[in-house]
Amino acid sequence: MLAEFLYQLKSLFFGFNVFRYITVKAALAAVTALLISLLVGPKIIRMLQKHQLCEEIRTDGPESHLAKKGTPTMGGLIIVASIAVAVLLWANPVNYYVMIISISTLMMALIGFIDDYLKSVKKMKRGLVSRYKLIGQITLGILIGTMIYLHPVFDGFHSNTSVPFFKNLEIDFGIFYIIVVTFVVTGTSNAVNLTDGLDGLAAGLAGIAFLAFAGMSYVTGNVNFSDYLNIIYLPGSEELTVFCMAVVGAAIGFLWYNTYPAQVFMGDTGSLAMGSALGTVAILIKKELLLIIIGGVFMLEVISVIVQTSYFKYTRRKSGTGKRIFKMAPVHHHFELKGWHESKVVVRFWIIGILLALLSLTTFKTQ
Repeated sequence: MLAEFLYQLKSLFFGFNVFRYITVKAALAAVTALLISLLVGPKIIRMLQKHQLCEEIRTDGPESHLAKKGTPTMGGLIIVASIAVAVLLWANPVNYYVMIISISTLMMALIGFIDDYLKSVKKMKRGLVSRYKLIGQITLGILIGTMIYLHPVFDGFHSNTSVPFFKNLEIDFGIFYIIVVTFVVTGTSNAVNLTDGLDGLAAGLAGIAFLAFAGMSYVTGNVNFSDYLNIIYLPGSEELTVFCMAVVGAAIGFLWYNTYPAQVFMGDTGSLAMGSALGTVAILIKKELLLIIIGGVFMLEVISVIVQTSYFKYTRRKSGTGKRIFKMAPVHHHFELKGWHESKVVVRFWIIGILLALLSLTTFKTQ
């Protein structure tokens, strides 16, 4: 919004012409989100402390986490507010891609907020009933899938997705694409939510993933780069670069307060919102399958829970005593119980996230 206004002033001073460039707007969005996070962070943390909106620590988790009891939660408000302001200022608010991803982020943030509120204020241990949360995720997925499937801006690519490592290879899911979108949105929002178990882990990994998707959004919306890299060209998708960089800035700013020992947790308000946005940006630029690589750590966390639960139920049914593959799931707790310090687990998972983001770059221009 502000970028559009400043660009209109180019007739008064040629310098305002820079606001037409996505790279400039993306950089400003990142800086804006970062600064807002740093500025409003202390105020929101004090507000959460004042109203005793604190995290309820699992008694069946690692014993070292019991010391975190009383740490404010709902810190996702810092992230969502920073993203919203940065996007309003520097992105094109009427761009269809920006509208869809904004709806995705805000709707899931609302569901996460309700969950956090029920846990912290109403002292309901489980928060929002799982099936209600799932209904919200599925509803959002169907809405996004329908918006993409029916809108002319995606003409020719309504139900397509790119296949990594293969030149010009796409899968057309047809009407089943709406189901695929629903699965991706639900899966990624839950995956980031599961990963949010250590100080700074989810925020750092999300920042890395969105940085990778920022670059991909830029080349997808550029006719020359997309042609050179043999990827789908989607005019207007370059505005997603601004959104992605806003998330990167917000994540970095939030880490100022969320790194060990955390002053605030993002809660479901932040984790569900960031997870939903991550899945949605992959959907919008037709890189759903590439999300498996870029979000590899998130996928690993989900798989560890599924494997642990399935194996425990299987062995209990066979022998009467349930057995575990990991010391605890999600897998980040497994390494904690093996003696790794929390910070070591987080940084090493970040390194893996960076390596996977770099690996994703090898999927382009494959001959």
